[in-house]
Amino acid sequence: MTGEAAQALSIDVGGSGPVSALLTRPAAAHAAYVLAHGAGAGMHHPFMAAVASGLARRGVATLRFQFPSMERASRRPDPPRVAHAAVRAAVAEANRLLVGLPLFAGGKSFGGRMTSQAQADAELAGVRGLVFVGFPLHPAGRPGSERAEHLDRVARPMLFVQGTRDELADPALLRAVVARLGERATLVEIEDADHAFHVRRSSGSDDRRVLDRIADAASDWMARHGG
Repeated sequence: MTGEAAQALSIDVGGSGPVSALLTRPAAAHAAYVLAHGAGAGMHHPFMAAVASGLARRGVATLRFQFPSMERASRRPDPPRVAHAAVRAAVAEANRLLVGLPLFAGGKSFGGRMTSQAQADAELAGVRGLVFVGFPLHPAGRPGSERAEHLDRVARPMLFVQGTRDELADPALLRAVVARLGERATLVEIEDADHAFHVRRSSGSDDRRVLDRIADAASDWMARHGG
């Protein structure tokens, strides 16, 4: 698949059945990224499509996929066991389809956290690092860092791309988590962005420039860690 067109696929998630997926592979790709969606919006959401498109323009192939609950149009996210299985199935498919490209995994919010939990439990085959786009450190209005405790068991490099107004990640708490993880972790903060990566007009930026910043940060980091 060349350019920015997305190829529709189906991925078998074992007992949860098949889920839909989209592969975007630029002609001169230097890395590949398994991009999982958040809890409330699937792989077709405009933000997910924009991230995949921005990465394609920078030479990063992406494999987006639906979690089983999203495939069934359920309002309740999958339990971790099911979500982890979906991540593993998508990573296996990426390894099959994108041979020779350094592989990374992660995603938006819930998708990134399910990926890191899966990696912490047992290494994802072939994955060189994790990229989080808005890591959900805690529920809105309930600051804490318990959701990041499993990251201590992730032995791969991690990139956190995070807005400074993210209601699910107090900046000071996330900086402390990144500091605790040491050289494995890199934090890129996007000034004034919320959890959806929207910025206010008063910030002097706009959503388009924020999307460019996300794609720049992720593609540059993958290039450095691609081996």
